[in-house]
Amino acid sequence: MAGVAHRRAASSERSLSRVDDSAEATVDAVIEHALAAYASLAELGEEVDDEWSYIQDLTEAWRDRFEAARSIRGSELVAPEIAAAIGLAIGEVGRIEDPHRAIDWLSTFPQIALTALGERP
Repeated sequence: MAGVAHRRAASSERSLSRVDDSAEATVDAVIEHALAAYASLAELGEEVDDEWSYIQDLTEAWRDRFEAARSIRGSELVAPEIAAAIGLAIGEVGRIEDPHRAIDWLSTFPQIALTALGERP
């Protein structure tokens, strides 16, 4: 079983795309990458059957919050260091193997990303 979790985590890490930390990264692009990482967290967390409803409610609320920020500020450029910081957080998401830890990060990760973007979580 541990081998399966390890393969899943390695696969997730490879499938999460990196944030462009060049001077050309926009809020829209950064949020797109963040949402992809967030979806992988939700998918992993859904392995805990008893938490399915909680995960659905939580992910809907945070996706809405990401989308609100994107709709207002999508075309704004993001400083390279902010894009890099969010990229590092996405990298951490890719290392999560445990579904319970993924559930913990379903509320942690959006707060990291949105705060880095200067948004209120």
